[in-house]
Amino acid sequence: MTDTVDVLIIGGGGAAGVGAGLRLASAGVDHLIVEARPRLGGRGWTIEDDFPIDMGCGWLHSADENPWTDIAAAQGRTIDRTPPPWTRPSTTIDIPLEEQADFGKAMSDFYARLHAVKDEPDRPASSLLEPGGRWNTLINAVSTYINGAELDRVSMHDFALYHDTEVNWRVAEGYGAMIAAAGSGLRMMLDNPVLEIDHSGTLISVRTANGVLSARTVIVTISSALLAQERVRFTLALPEKTQAAAGLPLGLANKLFLSLDGAEEFEGDSRLFGHPREVGTAAYHVRPYGRPLIEAYFGGGLADDLEREGGRAFVDFAEYELNGLLGSTFSSRLKPVRLSQWRKDEFALGAYSYAIPGHHGDRAKLAAPVDSRLFFAGESCSIESFSTAHGAYCTGVAAAGQAMAALGR
Repeated sequence: MTDTVDVLIIGGGGAAGVGAGLRLASAGVDHLIVEARPRLGGRGWTIEDDFPIDMGCGWLHSADENPWTDIAAAQGRTIDRTPPPWTRPSTTIDIPLEEQADFGKAMSDFYARLHAVKDEPDRPASSLLEPGGRWNTLINAVSTYINGAELDRVSMHDFALYHDTEVNWRVAEGYGAMIAAAGSGLRMMLDNPVLEIDHSGTLISVRTANGVLSARTVIVTISSALLAQERVRFTLALPEKTQAAAGLPLGLANKLFLSLDGAEEFEGDSRLFGHPREVGTAAYHVRPYGRPLIEAYFGGGLADDLEREGGRAFVDFAEYELNGLLGSTFSSRLKPVRLSQWRKDEFALGAYSYAIPGHHGDRAKLAAPVDSRLFFAGESCSIESFSTAHGAYCTGVAAAGQAMAALGR
């Protein structure tokens, strides 16, 4: 393991690393991906059960601009353009139809206020809730799905920067499977955690669990949570990176998939909120792709609390909420299939990043190169597409371009 590569991509099995690797490969630049997991995809992870199940990212957000859309098409994947359940009226079991329209207006008004205060000092996004608004708790619950955190923890300016064309499609065979396939032809070392990066010499020395690697430049794509906790050590400390990463903690969003007997009773791709008047509630995507499943989505403090209690707690909570909505024996029709627990994932420590109030500028700080030899990428480095696989991909491509320029390529 003593050969020197031009570009070493650390944590490179995820969307950012694959994006960087594809850019370098297309230019014929010598590179190597080093990934701690034994698989590609990172927080994009498809499991094959009776159906492909995305345990991480599942939607091609801003699909009309998302580079993964073209990659999926080039792979011959099935792109499902069914409008997502959050964009249209759903069942009336949880919220009457006329009240759904009222809630939609309240959400639109909240976003209008969010984008109207760009010249004001940053503060928690919760400050933009209408005082006494009847939908405040549900708007806050939606934040736990979008940001992985409640609004009082989220920078209003960072939240407002998120760019969304409101076009959302899916890859029927799995978003994670598509990411993994895109990177399958790249040069890589899997199941090999990086422990230390020494950039004090002419060449950069990278100590891994399986030996030492040498590189002229390095692209770091590990999560902001890992950087904040210094899970990868820099021999020449980078306190500005650690501080920036700490300002961009990973929120939490977990999925529980339940099989559903008699699923035909329900409209395909419909949605329910467990308790529309509580922040700590799950959202239930009923019959995704028309399949006999319910995808339960837990975010923020609720997801953290349930992870600490253990995997069964997610099932118990979902059964409690669904029984409350659909009858006390409804849970007899359910069977747990798969559960994600991203906080417990040692190579992620959470789902996706948000900026805490006053730290909306930390994304640019985290993405900034060091000495024209260390480059940084990942969804937490994306100014406008954070928390997404396409945001990660684009920062990886950008970091690859920076590394190539530094190498004179």
